[in-house]
Amino acid sequence: MQSDESTLAESIDELLLRAGFGLDDNYVDLLRTHLHGPLPRHRILALRGVVRQRLVTSDDWKSALRDPDVEVRREALNQIAHVEIEEDDVYAALLHCLEDEDALVVDGAVFALGEHLYVAAVEKMCVIATTHDDARCRESAIAALGAIGDDRARPAILGALDDKPPVRRRAIVALANFEGPDIDEALERASQDRDWQVRAAVNQLGRDED
Repeated sequence: MQSDESTLAESIDELLLRAGFGLDDNYVDLLRTHLHGPLPRHRILALRGVVRQRLVTSDDWKSALRDPDVEVRREALNQIAHVEIEEDDVYAALLHCLEDEDALVVDGAVFALGEHLYVAAVEKMCVIATTHDDARCRESAIAALGAIGDDRARPAILGALDDKPPVRRRAIVALANFEGPDIDEALERASQDRDWQVRAAVNQLGRDED
């Protein structure tokens, strides 16, 4: 007997996707039920839904940022980078992610804190920018420090000019928010960098001839 696809029960994934757009009569209960459910995939879909529906709470963020599953933590960081947050305890959970064992979680936390221009993260970001084993994390930290523009980051950003090419290129962009003879000298040196993209980044700043 041939089954009629229109009569088949929707999967939980499909229901959660619909709930994320408010297309289910019980979407709030559905999202809330699976936000802390046993399956990481369902927690991710539920988190996307409560964010989209503007139902997410500070407790939801804290739970997701400390989730035992790395994919959930990564998703939470991707989402939180683009929403308004004011609660100190949520920022504390974000700062905790800077110490995560997963490099992409650290990278996501740095990006999110940089997007929120969270000055209290500068010192930890400087440590990441100068000591983290993963170049992606160092690069993200330099970008975030440049966006924040706190002068405490000056040594870390200048030091990044001796890092790998992608980090050096990011450092040039970050230095656009800083002034001083040390910055001019560093840019002059970088204008002779062996990587043409680093040299191009200096040229785009228009400060190498000052």
